[in-house]
Amino acid sequence: MRLMIMFDLPVETVKQRRQYRLFRKKLINEGFLMIQYSVYVRVCVTQKSAKYMENRVKTFLPDNGTVQALMLTEKQYNDMHFLVGEKVEDVRNTSDRTVIL
Repeated sequence: MRLMIMFDLPVETVKQRRQYRLFRKKLINEGFLMIQYSVYVRVCVTQKSAKYMENRVKTFLPDNGTVQALMLTEKQYNDMHFLVGEKVEDVRNTSDRTVIL
């Protein structure tokens, strides 16, 4: 299961730029990886854990802008087509490092 966070945040004022930086930093600290500018994804073990992570993201949302969450199965994520560019084979972006306790 993957949780994808997509956002479009205003960066016109000093406060808005600070909120953007803090939001992005917190996503990274929660284990999200950037796959495109303003699109971050994280591997989750189950749909329940993905929902839990979505609720964690809700705790540090910025005041303005648009933030969207999308849950994808591994098959749906792996069926993504690259129209331009190439897939980066990075172990950080695979479910191989997921440990089930």
